[in-house]
Amino acid sequence: MGKRVTIVLEDNLVKKLHDIQAKLIKESKAHVSFSDVLNDTLRTGLKSKLISQYETKT
Repeated sequence: MGKRVTIVLEDNLVKKLHDIQAKLIKESKAHVSFSDVLNDTLRTGLKSKLISQYETKT
């Protein structure tokens, strides 16, 4: 269980996250929470950013 945090997201970002969620639900026929989609998206983005920062420094 993670930490509960309140954030404000731009409307266009919420729409994109809901679109991703709908696609995942349709593909898996299982429940996919909005929090799971948001966490996976942040994790992927942060990993990508860390890799690009590392590549810039070397």
